[in-house]
Amino acid sequence: MAYVYMLKCSDESYYVGQTTDIERRLQEHHAGTYGGYTSFRRPVCLVWFQETQTDDEAFKLERKLKGWSRAKKEALIEGDYERIHQIVSEERRRREG
Repeated sequence: MAYVYMLKCSDESYYVGQTTDIERRLQEHHAGTYGGYTSFRRPVCLVWFQETQTDDEAFKLERKLKGWSRAKKEALIEGDYERIHQIVSEERRRREG
């Protein structure tokens, strides 16, 4: 079992990560001991997470979400799956131009 999670940072940016121990990882982010991106953008707030069955699934989902636009991430946080589909359709139309 693993988790993919999204934090909202103090600068209003989003951070996407994965872990097998979400409570420990959140404590590390809050304390600034995890290092990297979030250590300079504290405080952080957990805004979304999803449990996966395997580390591999978590890795793939994390990579996918890291590539998402801010609008798609915010729709996911809100649970607005229809909006995600609308954004994807708009992105496809722009690419096909």
